Amino acid sequence: MVKKIAVIGFGSTMIGIGINGFIIPFHLINGGFLGISLILNYLWGFKAGLMFIFLNVPVYLFAFKSDPRYFINGLSGAIISGIMIEILMPLNGKFHLPIMSSVIIGAVFIGIGVGIMLRNHISPGGMDLLALLLSKWSRINVGVIIFALDMVVIMTGLLILQDAKLFYSLLIISIVGLFASLITSFHSVQIYLK
Repeated sequence: MVKKIAVIGFGSTMIGIGINGFIIPFHLINGGFLGISLILNYLWGFKAGLMFIFLNVPVYLFAFKSDPRYFINGLSGAIISGIMIEILMPLNGKFHLPIMSSVIIGAVFIGIGVGIMLRNHISPGGMDLLALLLSKWSRINVGVIIFALDMVVIMTGLLILQDAKLFYSLLIISIVGLFASLITSFHSVQIYLK
């Protein structure tokens, strides 16, 4: 239990730093519910962390029927991630970097946070669960579905916000995905080497 709390705390803090310190200052977005939360923040000033929590709740309530353990771990991850995004909001504007450096550093922070949580079977957001359900129904690889959903969020943001800088968001989801994949597969690589 202590390990789980530490993992959620660390992962959520990394996500909060990545979002507030490096992504929000350039009005960029991430994929999934986090990306939708940022679009709502840029359009109407809604608090990104709170929107993230609200968007996740219906998906996790739906998950409760299929796997109560996933529901508890996932909802905890989503709520604490949302809270950390709000707590770390003062980081917005503290780092003065070129956009490409900011994109890479922010995405690495988010990717590490997401990867650490997923490796410990804690989901930092309900879009993963939605992709898993769609994968079961369609028999399409879950990774392909997550990438497709992220692309839909980013393209929607591009159409609504009409800011060419959002093309950098494609790099963000690629780096986040890469780091999350590396971290979640590290254990299996270790076992294989033994």
